[in-house]
Amino acid sequence: MVLRLALFFALLTAAAILVAACSHRAPPTQTQNACSIFAQYPAWRRATERAERRWGLSQGTQLAFVNRESSFVANARPPRTRRLIVLPGPRASSAHGYAQALDGTWDWYREQTGNRSARRTNFADAVDFIGWYASMSQRLSRISLDDPRNLYFAYHEGHTGYNRGTHNSKAWLQRAASQVEADARRYDSQLRSCQRRSRWFR
Repeated sequence: MVLRLALFFALLTAAAILVAACSHRAPPTQTQNACSIFAQYPAWRRATERAERRWGLSQGTQLAFVNRESSFVANARPPRTRRLIVLPGPRASSAHGYAQALDGTWDWYREQTGNRSARRTNFADAVDFIGWYASMSQRLSRISLDDPRNLYFAYHEGHTGYNRGTHNSKAWLQRAASQVEADARRYDSQLRSCQRRSRWFR
């Protein structure tokens, strides 16, 4: 009887893990093209449109942040550190999901917006979070919503760190922010092009 119960719970756990894994969408097949991303996942287009209307942050900038932070992997997490070379240790931070939001920042977002059920593995919630954080950067650090480079600095360093200029001494972060800016401009340009060419976006 005990063995049967143990087997039942083992199968139940495996099934739950499988369901959770299957509930996350695979990354887009063409992550460098916004039109292709939205053709594959139309719900993502609608989610970024809602976030843009709500917070004023362009769809291209939202996509650039997600691409940089998680490569469009829903349940992305920082790699674990290693103990004694082989033993897995703790993760570098609590960052999780499409936006790689930290626990405390995610809790702040949910409290500020009232979106208590928001999940970091949900694309619509993640881009709404990115838009919200950008609006906070505009308010707390006086960064224009049309400035992806500095918005990314504030996203990575926090508003206190950005205001102190901690990003200025980090060459790797300078390169990352430049890439985010280039991606944001490219995505927005692509979206303008496919909006002109296709009624599908209207």
